[in-house]
Amino acid sequence: MTERATAHKHVMLVAGETSGDALGAVLMDAMTEISDRPLEFSGVGGPEMEARGLASIFPMHEIAVMGPREIIPRLPLIFRRIWQTVRHAVEQRPDIVVVIDSPEFTHMVDKRIARRAPDIPIVDYVLPSVWAWRLGRARAMKKYIRRVLALLPFEPKFLGTVGVDCVYVGHPAIQRIPEEGSGARFRAARGIGADDPVLLVLPGSRLNEVKHLVGIFGDTVRRLSREIDRLRVVVPVVPHVRPLVEASVEGWGVPVEIVDDEREKRAAFDAGTAALAASGTVSLELALARVPMVVAYRAEAIVGWFALNVLKVPSVVLVNLILDRPSVREYLQGRCTADELAEGLRPLMHDSEERRRVLGDLDELRLRMGVDGEVPGRRAARAVLELL
Repeated sequence: MTERATAHKHVMLVAGETSGDALGAVLMDAMTEISDRPLEFSGVGGPEMEARGLASIFPMHEIAVMGPREIIPRLPLIFRRIWQTVRHAVEQRPDIVVVIDSPEFTHMVDKRIARRAPDIPIVDYVLPSVWAWRLGRARAMKKYIRRVLALLPFEPKFLGTVGVDCVYVGHPAIQRIPEEGSGARFRAARGIGADDPVLLVLPGSRLNEVKHLVGIFGDTVRRLSREIDRLRVVVPVVPHVRPLVEASVEGWGVPVEIVDDEREKRAAFDAGTAALAASGTVSLELALARVPMVVAYRAEAIVGWFALNVLKVPSVVLVNLILDRPSVREYLQGRCTADELAEGLRPLMHDSEERRRVLGDLDELRLRMGVDGEVPGRRAARAVLELL
């Protein structure tokens, strides 16, 4: 093996929240597996990345904050951590820096590294949603980002219009597709017949989001239960919203199963006939599991106005953006009512022309996202290693 091939390489990773820590851990595993030279990792990460040998230069949880109420009181600490991260890069001179999501923190870091050490290539893993509202921000990234690793297949074309090198590596949801047969086992374990219609209800992962939607979703279930024989309802939740959901489902009038275990949630997706879901990444997870759905969004007035009037996209549903057409029905703000949601769900709960159309679209989406190709972590690792 040549001296160049065996040369040690230093990779600095910067993650700012739990999802970034998970992506970083998978990236470290894949880079270590396929690299033809020894790798050293440093930077900022959480328990997943630390378990793989990263000595985080400070505890990641100190910067894992969201919203003005959490951020403002901690601004002095956050700025200290920004400069500490920048100093680490300038002093240690890694061969490459990979910043992972959390753009409010990571882009403050990479701009400053680029000014002080312009020879260090910087890779951005997870494109901020600049395609939704700020083309100028995307153009500015070219000044300090060498390459972007995109989770969504339309992002390279978008960034290409402003001259940013962008590689589609795939969304982590691809690796959360349910196991074949898990839905049948889920039904059998809960006494749900093989032909019984199962409606998945997903009112969101944040408390405020659930508060805005769970009542409307319950009214929708009550309407459908009067029309659909043997209807069963499954509500996949994250643990911290479970008490709120449990208190809300008591009056829905049908048997309701609440699941918060990740493996059980995937099995529930495989068991589902159709879904009623809050807007968000979960719509993509449902689509990859081939679950027809309608998507709802209702927020406080100012947030809703922003979503409807400022975002420069034709849809808030990732499935529609990837397919570049309105495949999944969405009900936003004033249209998010039980009557409209029930009307959208009815044809999806049985073998109808509408259901067959949607299933065909979801198969196309799986193809566009490369479900049967190399897993996203390995694609991302190759895209980083190419720059070393």
